[in-house]
Amino acid sequence: MTIEIEFVGAAQTVTGSRHLVRTVHSTLLLDCGLFQGRRRLSRERNLDLGVDPTELDAVVLSHAHIDHSGALPVLCKRGFEGSIYTTPATRDLCAVMLADAAMIQQADARHINRQIELGRLDSERVEPLYELDDVEPVLKQMTSLPYHRVQRIAEGIDLTFLDAGHVLGSAITVLDIDDEGQRKRLVFSGDLGRNGMPILRDPELVEGAMALLLESTYGDRSHPDRESMDEELAVAVQRTLGRGGQLLIPSFALERAQEVIYSLNRLRASGRIPRVPVYVDSPLTVNITEIFRLHSECFDSETRALLHQGNSPFQFEGLHYVSTVEDSIALSDNPEPCIIIAASGMCEGGRVLHHLKAVVEDPKSTILIVGFQAEHTLGRRLVERRSRIKVFGVERERNADVVVLNGFSAHADRNDLLAYAKAARDKGPLRHVALVHGEPKAQRALSDALQAAGFLDVRIPAQGDKLTI
Repeated sequence: MTIEIEFVGAAQTVTGSRHLVRTVHSTLLLDCGLFQGRRRLSRERNLDLGVDPTELDAVVLSHAHIDHSGALPVLCKRGFEGSIYTTPATRDLCAVMLADAAMIQQADARHINRQIELGRLDSERVEPLYELDDVEPVLKQMTSLPYHRVQRIAEGIDLTFLDAGHVLGSAITVLDIDDEGQRKRLVFSGDLGRNGMPILRDPELVEGAMALLLESTYGDRSHPDRESMDEELAVAVQRTLGRGGQLLIPSFALERAQEVIYSLNRLRASGRIPRVPVYVDSPLTVNITEIFRLHSECFDSETRALLHQGNSPFQFEGLHYVSTVEDSIALSDNPEPCIIIAASGMCEGGRVLHHLKAVVEDPKSTILIVGFQAEHTLGRRLVERRSRIKVFGVERERNADVVVLNGFSAHADRNDLLAYAKAARDKGPLRHVALVHGEPKAQRALSDALQAAGFLDVRIPAQGDKLTI
């Protein structure tokens, strides 16, 4: 019997994670994420998932980020009725994140279509991929599986989750597949976290892997250490407030926002930044932060100790969580110096767009990028410091400063990824490595490093490629 892996999404790109695993008896889908990028291309790829829902016996979800989970409502609308296996924290997060994705799609479609009707935008009308009512069936099909518990999920296939240390509830997927009496272990890293970061535990090592699907987002670079990360944040805050401007931080609502809040809290407590108001303008971030409090089983010892002492790292004097639309509009109209954290992280939707519209032409203000920005997203165009950018389809001068802090990434860097693959090989017998969830430049660099370290079969699959084990 052979095991076949088909790379449907996140192949030579970092969004739209989808990988099919086929055996003689069963077919699984690892992740079902939204592709993010240019509007027309994104819509085409998200409408055509490249997966036959009726072929699937089960779906395994590594974590709640929308580029890994966001197409599940589309899959279920198309006829998938099986179980979706994930960790308890990821299930809770998906309840709010998928609902938020649906509402953002609807709100953005209404705004863009209104601009078209008023003659301000020459474009095709936009329809949301799914609506709020499409989220509930997904949640009903989810089965929560704690870390380390073995579960038979299809004929001849057992699933175990290990802690990936990337975001709350994130998991390394371990599949033990019965191949005519011989057990073959296939491992999907999901998005792998970094060692020594605050809040979450470090990624767990896996034993006995025959094949490893390894993310490669930062396969060509190393991250600065934690202290350097905080110092760079402090400098950006001081410079911006010194000019009398606002600091806008587009942030993923899951993990990144909590990490930034954690660092701002530390910097304020040590007197390294002024005590100006800090606004978290994202109802989703508010909900996610509440879910964080429910899942201390995912935290490292330092964060658990803080919570047990009643010192929440996600709350401090001067920190305001903004929920209502009215308060968000008032914040956009407020010129006073402050720090604003708003979703979404790649600036492709959500309230951050309204704040971008307010600050992008202001030379006193700063747009602080704290996460990876995929190709063809507005966030990537900001990272490239283009002189003009489009916000809601309207081109604007980019006079605001742009500062990029890669140190806040929740992804493993080149050294972490290489070390993880070596550790998996040491606990072997690792024969195949396939690099996913990365852009070609990063993947080539990581592939070269792996081959130099003695890995014999390292592949960079394109969309539609297949690997046979």
